[in-house]
Amino acid sequence: MAKAEPRRKTIRLPKQVKLAIAAAEDKKAEHISVLDLRKAGGFTDFFVICSGTNARQIRAIADGITEALRLEGAKPAHIEGYDRSEWILLDYFDFVVHVFAPETRLFYGLERLWGNAEAVES
Repeated sequence: MAKAEPRRKTIRLPKQVKLAIAAAEDKKAEHISVLDLRKAGGFTDFFVICSGTNARQIRAIADGITEALRLEGAKPAHIEGYDRSEWILLDYFDFVVHVFAPETRLFYGLERLWGNAEAVES
């Protein structure tokens, strides 16, 4: 029996989340998904999750997102994983961006781990 895709909810995303998604798309990020954590008891409102094909692209995606948001006056409160580039986390308080290598994303399975969060149409 095939696993059903999570039901996607259409909501109005905050401007900075939309900018992060657009910047990731501009750097050819793959499998971009957004989770709404507001009702899931999360420590942030949204996760933006995407993948890059290699360490160089993963860093380029993270750099593109930080630059796009910097132009809007936003700086991440915390950045993790930049040196290893298997999973870069950009924490903007109200949302967190996760840029993964495909195998690392599969291993950690944030969409599965936060299964009580709603997937959002981006």
